[in-house]
Amino acid sequence: MGDIKRKRKLFSRPKKLFDKTRIDEENLLVKNYGLKNKKEIWKAKSKISSYRQRAKSLIGRDVEEQKVFFEKLNKIGFGVKDISDVLALNEEHLLSRRLQTIIFKKGLANTSKQARQLIVHKHVLVDGKIINIPSYTVPVKFEDKLELKGKKVVENVEKAIVEEKEKTEEVK
Repeated sequence: MGDIKRKRKLFSRPKKLFDKTRIDEENLLVKNYGLKNKKEIWKAKSKISSYRQRAKSLIGRDVEEQKVFFEKLNKIGFGVKDISDVLALNEEHLLSRRLQTIIFKKGLANTSKQARQLIVHKHVLVDGKIINIPSYTVPVKFEDKLELKGKKVVENVEKAIVEEKEKTEEVK
């Protein structure tokens, strides 16, 4: 048997825990993207930071190595052409590529919280496979292959969307 490896943290906490401006910005992100807690924001910041560090290390390197890195980021869906684009990335770019956010933006769920619930309850298929991780980063090639499992879930979501549209039309 192999050695048991220590699971490492994927994020680092902010240096100032009670910074009002940071807390307000994070609260907006939590609300907009339907996140469970702020740890998810910190993980996204850490991931983007690692992409930036990799881009900085590629500045003096061969063009081929840079192209491989840019292709990897473009498969994720960042639309990167050069190193300055990588350095301009922020956590919102990564949060917008999450499965939870994409399901909400496609209209398969009414809210981002509902999208999270559908994912956790295993009602979401990505390319025919059940994915139950809301933070799953959806590659561009699978973005069109998202669907909900089961007719009941699809009917309930479609009914809710129709009812919501009727309510908005009545208000107008």
